[in-house]
Amino acid sequence: MAAEIQPQAQARKPCLLSKIEAFQDVVSTAVIIPKEDGVISVSEDRTIRVWLKRDSGQYWPSVYHTMTSQCSCMSFNPETRRLSVGMDTGSICEFILSEDYNKMTPANTYQAHQGRVTVVLFVLEMEWLLSTGQDKNFTWHCSESGQQLGTYRTAAWVSGLQFDVETRHAFVGDQSGQVTILKLEQDSCSLVTTFKGHTGNVTALCWDPVQRVLFSGSSDHSIIMWDIGGRKGTAIEMQGHNEKVQGLCYASHTRQLISCSSDGGIVIWNMDVTRQETPEWLDSDSCQKCEQPFFWNFKQMWDSKKIGLRQHHCRKCGQAVCGKCSSKRSTIPLMGFEFEVRVCDSCHESITDEDRAPTATFHDSKHSIVYMHYEPTTGNLLTSGTDKVIKLWDMTPVVS
Repeated sequence: MAAEIQPQAQARKPCLLSKIEAFQDVVSTAVIIPKEDGVISVSEDRTIRVWLKRDSGQYWPSVYHTMTSQCSCMSFNPETRRLSVGMDTGSICEFILSEDYNKMTPANTYQAHQGRVTVVLFVLEMEWLLSTGQDKNFTWHCSESGQQLGTYRTAAWVSGLQFDVETRHAFVGDQSGQVTILKLEQDSCSLVTTFKGHTGNVTALCWDPVQRVLFSGSSDHSIIMWDIGGRKGTAIEMQGHNEKVQGLCYASHTRQLISCSSDGGIVIWNMDVTRQETPEWLDSDSCQKCEQPFFWNFKQMWDSKKIGLRQHHCRKCGQAVCGKCSSKRSTIPLMGFEFEVRVCDSCHESITDEDRAPTATFHDSKHSIVYMHYEPTTGNLLTSGTDKVIKLWDMTPVVS
């Protein structure tokens, strides 16, 4: 069922604690149960399982329940032990778990969507159940009455959803790369704004209600930090993944962002630094350093009898430059570039070793991650992968 891993002392790296196996298909979503040595998983193999750690150190299922169709997502509220499971059919099935986590009782079923449920989120303070589906609808239900309160049609099907209790704002990220902010009332909603910074679809959202910052991850490999509360329109881009970002979690007590990607990468970002926005790319018909014409500038090429060059951009100053004037590469961590990027020669000279000091650490989970959950009370991280395995990690060596 589950193997206990003997942790090895490794400085500043996540420590693998356990593996949970025995799934017939990919685990769609899994969460760590706070204050319990336990995990709840829902899987494409149609099972809902509650895993508790035994005295042997292994995790064994105390609940094993098979649904009629694939389980696509879930939301678990530890205070009420309410488990809301989104289904491939569009319905959401709710259960109440017993105090000892050995029994699961059906509570309610919502016919929420016409297609696969993509995200489900229970908000205890409002007694609302928020959900999105591949039918491009965002809906919210009253969890007490079971009645649908409202719905909103999104531009594309949604893959990221967060909610701010204080302002009743829902943050909705979709497959077009757009993030929509909605103001929810009891039975209506209004569009606040939309913004787009990703070239790929939004794959994950994470909301920090203290700093009032929204993080979005995308299939374009990037993460953007949107300063919602600062009202300055600041959007900080962070490049630290080589593949699609699959999950985001924020450790508010240490001001660290945890992100993971489909190639198994786990990145820990230090957000307690003053980050800088990347500059807008400037337009020019010739290199802004040597004034050589770019290849579409026929008039200057003819007048100067020079061959047109390909246009590039310096990632630090944003100027349009030719390859000869931007032959250097550098990391610029405070701009979010943890990997080396193209910079013009003059900017390269201005970047100091201190400027190149990394603001993130990189780790390999050794499986292709599809979902991630961080539990701040224990400092443990859960990852589930395409290898049908759940891994539990002690993150205290790196998130502290």
